[in-house]
Amino acid sequence: MQVIKDFKEYEILDMAHGEKLEKWNNYILVRPDPQVIWKEENTNLWNNYHARYERSNTGGGMWKKIKDMTDSWVISYKDLKFNLKLMGFKHTGLFPEQAYNWDFIREIIKHENREVKVLNLFAYTGGATISALKEGASVVHVDSSRGMIDWAKENVKLNNLEESKVRFLVDDVRKFVKREIRRGNKYDIIIMDPPSFGRGNKNEVWNIEQDLASLIENCSLLLSDKPLLFLINSYTTGLSKIVLENLLYIYIDKKHKGIISSDDLGLPVKDSNLVLPCGIYARWEKLNK
Repeated sequence: MQVIKDFKEYEILDMAHGEKLEKWNNYILVRPDPQVIWKEENTNLWNNYHARYERSNTGGGMWKKIKDMTDSWVISYKDLKFNLKLMGFKHTGLFPEQAYNWDFIREIIKHENREVKVLNLFAYTGGATISALKEGASVVHVDSSRGMIDWAKENVKLNNLEESKVRFLVDDVRKFVKREIRRGNKYDIIIMDPPSFGRGNKNEVWNIEQDLASLIENCSLLLSDKPLLFLINSYTTGLSKIVLENLLYIYIDKKHKGIISSDDLGLPVKDSNLVLPCGIYARWEKLNK
C-alpha cells in the first residue's frame, strides 16, 4: 500500500463507529466511511469539530455545521492549492490520497524535454490537471459535470495557471474519446478516474463493469508513438487492482511495451499505527531505456 505521509494540511485525527475525524487545514470534519467498522475511539478528540455529514434513513444525507466556517476554503499540498467546499454526498472536492498520483505524474513529465500532452478523463476538480500543468504539460480536462468543470477552473486560477495550455470540456467521456479517434489526436499521458456508476450531461449511463474495458481499448488508440503513462484510479468496491492490471496488459501493453503495476492507496491516522484504505490504482508506464 502507498500511504500518503507528507500532506501537511490534511490529517485523519481518529476513526471509529463508521466515521473518520479529519483536519482539512483550519477545519475539522466528521465524515462516514464504510471501511471503519470498529468502535474504539479517542474520546478526547470527537467533541471539537466544525461540521459533520449525517446520513439520512431514507438515503443521502446532509452537512450539519457545529461551528462557524466559511462556505469554501483553501488547502495546500506542496506547491499545489485547492479550493474546498462542503458538497453533497459527504465530499469536499478533493481526495488527499491522490497526492501519490499527483507526485508520480509530475515526476514523469519533468524528465521530458518536450511538450507533454495529457488527457484527463472523469477529471473532477482537477488535482491531476493542476499537477500536470505545474510541470508545463498541456492538458485536455473532460468531465460530464458543469459544476466540476467550473470548480477545476477555480483551481487553475488559484494556482496562477491561467496562461497554461488547458482545455475544459463538459462531455460524456466515451463520446469524446470516439471523436478524438476520428480527429486523429494523440496524447502522451492518459489519466482516468471512472466512477462505479454515473450519468452524463445528456443522461448517458455509465457502468464501470460494462463500460471500462471498451473505454480503455478506445483510449489505446489515442496514445502517441512515445507514450509515457496510462493511469487508472478506482474507488469501486469489489473491483480488484489485478483486474485493472489485466485491462492494461490486454489493451495497452500489446501495442506499447512498458511496466505495469498497481497498488492500494491509504491515509495514516495521526499518532497511530492505523491506516485507512482509500481505493486502488493501476498504471502502465514507459520502459526506461
